[in-house]
Amino acid sequence: MAQDTRLGMRMRGLRGPRRAGHVVSSTQLGGLALPMGDDGIVIGTDAENRSHIASFHHPSPYEVLLIGGLWTAQTIALRAAGTGARVAVETGRADMWTNLVRSAGAGLEVITLHEVGRVPPLGASVGSPVLVIRDCGVRPPRGRTASVPWQSVMTVVPYLGPAVPRLVEGATLVGIQRVSPDESAQLGRMMQLPRTDVDALSTLGDGVTLWCTRSDRHYTFTQPTDAESQLLGMPRRLD
Repeated sequence: MAQDTRLGMRMRGLRGPRRAGHVVSSTQLGGLALPMGDDGIVIGTDAENRSHIASFHHPSPYEVLLIGGLWTAQTIALRAAGTGARVAVETGRADMWTNLVRSAGAGLEVITLHEVGRVPPLGASVGSPVLVIRDCGVRPPRGRTASVPWQSVMTVVPYLGPAVPRLVEGATLVGIQRVSPDESAQLGRMMQLPRTDVDALSTLGDGVTLWCTRSDRHYTFTQPTDAESQLLGMPRRLD
């Protein structure tokens, strides 16, 4: 980082090519658009095979809840690490993550394992974002490591438990994989889902997730790459 700063200082006095300014009228502003949501990771594709991208790194705290399986959580961990983020996994079942951690970094600690309640300060920044994955069972304790700017937290629960209403309320993004009909009805009431989604949640295939924000919902299918399937196997809901 220091080398980059020095380079920027040496180049500060350089001038680029002189060009005339671009001016549009106020009536033309509506025709302009900026690409959004293309700076994250591919979490899956929709029914038309269009990629869905989720950004986990924000200048403000960002909480994610995944009601689903370990396979999807580990795929997200790999893809987040592939974008250059550091991934810290807080888990009570380290044996389920060890092979992934060993294989992911090629000798570098891009994914680290921590006991529940033992995640140290990680020093997240815009140049070194962090994703904390809390894999702490159906009753995850309140985390000592909170989401902060450039450090998002994804809590993974296998099914509905007493902590889910609190987690749903605090989450910006919620992912739901196949659950029981009773759980579907509970989530429908909790998240004000339409009846079509409530009926669908108990029939979702392996690798399919309904991702919900405050204003939008998308079904996605996570198709593993060759490297991911060799390491994690094929998509599955149950661990």
